[in-house]
Amino acid sequence: MKPPSCQRGFTLVELIMVIVIMGVIGGIVSVFMKSPIDAYFASARRAALTDTADTTVRRMTRDIQRALPNSIRTPTTTPANQCVEFVPTKTGARYRAENMAAGDNTSLDFTAADTTFHMLGSNVALPADQRILAGDVIVVYNLGIPDSDAYQLTGKINRAVVGGSNPLSEAGAPPETTIPIASTQFPLASGSNRFHVVSGAENVVSFVCSGGDLHRTISTFAAAAATSCPATGPILARNVSSCNFDYSGSDLQRNALIRMTLQLTDSGETVSLQHEVHVSNTP
Repeated sequence: MKPPSCQRGFTLVELIMVIVIMGVIGGIVSVFMKSPIDAYFASARRAALTDTADTTVRRMTRDIQRALPNSIRTPTTTPANQCVEFVPTKTGARYRAENMAAGDNTSLDFTAADTTFHMLGSNVALPADQRILAGDVIVVYNLGIPDSDAYQLTGKINRAVVGGSNPLSEAGAPPETTIPIASTQFPLASGSNRFHVVSGAENVVSFVCSGGDLHRTISTFAAAAATSCPATGPILARNVSSCNFDYSGSDLQRNALIRMTLQLTDSGETVSLQHEVHVSNTP
């Protein structure tokens, strides 16, 4: 006859004591671990905000430095200084100031409406993203004043749309490029015979803060005149709690400075970035 087997186990009291002890140990561990974990997530948020702000400011700086001289403006919006607007250029060159031969219309005429002129140099030799194409806009001597303002829609206009076909014709040695334009009488000649080229796909660019987002909006000259800084473009940055654009204008040396302040906030973490961009307003 087999003896009865002996069974052993935990009593309810022992089980409760183990649970209590494990809870106390877990609580102690969580107290020590909470602060480092919170600090890690906080630093990660700050790093992400800083990276976003830095990338955004760098992108804005790159665009603003391509602005047509005297085209930067900060239209009055609500609230003020929440927008900066400008005309981006893709390249610049020099026009022929005198005809190669009498009456050959190779120079840019400022005494009457002109439809073609010669650019000194080869358009094909330029980098692909800087070549002048049909539909681009030629601007001469932009001063940002009445009758010499690229934004102006009526009166004396200092811009003209490039016509013809691509690529533009070239001839001569050294080569010169023939630029056909819509019939235009430019109001003022450039002292250095310079002109700027604005992409037909990007006439006016604006950076505007609205609803916690920073937008980059592309407009035509007509749309920019009708609406100042529409917040309809792609979003460059979110969680924007504050932004400010302060444009100093130009001094006697034709230099200008734009100050940008961008503040991003996420889950109680705030990063503020201040940046200054020097722009040349020599037309």
